[in-house]
Amino acid sequence: MAPADVPNLGLRERKKRQTRVALSQATIRLCVTRGWDNVTVEDIAAAADVSVRTFRNYFSGKAEAIAASHLERMWCVADELRARPAGEPLWEAVTHAVHSQFAPTDASTGQSANDQRWRDGLRLMLAEPALQGEIVKASAAAQHELARAVAERTGTDADHDVYPKLVAAVINAGSSVAVEHCLKAESPIPLLPVLAEVFDRLAAGLPVP
Repeated sequence: MAPADVPNLGLRERKKRQTRVALSQATIRLCVTRGWDNVTVEDIAAAADVSVRTFRNYFSGKAEAIAASHLERMWCVADELRARPAGEPLWEAVTHAVHSQFAPTDASTGQSANDQRWRDGLRLMLAEPALQGEIVKASAAAQHELARAVAERTGTDADHDVYPKLVAAVINAGSSVAVEHCLKAESPIPLLPVLAEVFDRLAAGLPVP
């Protein structure tokens, strides 16, 4: 679910989220293809066809812009979770919600040399120390929104009950584990089957293999 498709968002908020996504994606694309040290804010602004001032209005730097993609994706997972049929079992709804956000943008499913170069560049980018703190912050914000969505489906309280917080943390961690597993594989592995395995195991209560 793209920002433009999210229900209950006003036009102004949708446009802001679209701009955030465009800037984040431009930052990732440039940093992966050129290398972290070879990308400036001016480069990113030009690639996204906005001013440097506009970039600064949204992000403090490259690291925050990159981490914003994870936050936006998890926001969309939460939005999709809210949109799933009310009677659908929770983990079935979670699996559909996660798949809906990773399927269109998975860059690790191809088998070509270009895909391998992208994977290598992505691994190098994610290893940047400057990015780690921003990813931690983005994950915390993502879990907060996921917990709210889970609480709405389960009749629990996102602020006072452990359950929605725990489920949100598991969704976040499960998605991250699947992505990391695919990125670190010697040969390209399609992400969606790995995500399916992760959430099938979670839904089953993580039985010992």
